[in-house]
Amino acid sequence: QVQLVESGGGMVQAGGSLSLACAASGLTAMSYVMGWFRQAPGKEREFVSAATFGGSTYYADSMKGRFTISRDNALNTVYLVINSAKPEDMAVYFCAATTYRFGGNYYASSQYTYWGQGIQVTVSS
Repeated sequence: QVQLVESGGGMVQAGGSLSLACAASGLTAMSYVMGWFRQAPGKEREFVSAATFGGSTYYADSMKGRFTISRDNALNTVYLVINSAKPEDMAVYFCAATTYRFGGNYYASSQYTYWGQGIQVTVSS
């Protein structure tokens, strides 16, 4: 049974940094792309970033520069660091995993099979 468990959410001041982690169990790290999505109240879920086992990374254009994704394959864990947090970063952040396919579209939520329950990030101004 695959489980994705997010941690590290909470409140961050605008301009500050916050680190999220997602620990995966029940899947083989080298077979999966792990990603992050977020959903703000009243908005659709949007892609933030993803990382392959081999270290390739993907970012939504609007997230480049302030968000950093990384993986610890030995721990089956993916991390997301939010720097220079903005009020618009406030959302529920979801971890997701999908099977790696060459040329796959890792920006689309529909491509992901497994999801965490989500974790709240609040940005205070």
